[in-house]
Amino acid sequence: MGVMSGDPDLQLRGRLLRRLGLLREMLPGSFVEHKRACGRPNCHCADGQNLHTQYQISVLLDGQPKTFHIPEALVDQVREKIQLRQRFEAAAAAICRINLRRFLKEKEKS
Repeated sequence: MGVMSGDPDLQLRGRLLRRLGLLREMLPGSFVEHKRACGRPNCHCADGQNLHTQYQISVLLDGQPKTFHIPEALVDQVREKIQLRQRFEAAAAAICRINLRRFLKEKEKS
C-alpha cells in the first residue's frame, strides 16, 4: 500500500490539487447587486418600489477599489467565476493547513 492510500490528509490534498485545473476561469473581487431608481420621472422605478437591478464586480486594482458593470446576460457566468476564486482560496487554505500539520509532525520526529 502506498503512502497516500492510508493518509487522509494526503488524499484530501490530492483531491484539492486535482480540482485546481477547473479554476482557470476564476475572476477576482466580489459580486455586487444593487437596486436603484434611474431618475426618470415616468419610469416604473419612480414609485421607489420597482427599482432597477444593477450588477457589478468590485475589485481592488493597484490598491484602489474599482467596480465594473456586468450585463444581465453574463450575471450567472460572472457569479460562478467569482465563486471559483472563493473555492480556490478555501482549497489553498486547506492545503496549507495539511502541509503545516505534516511539517510539524516531521519536525517532532527529527
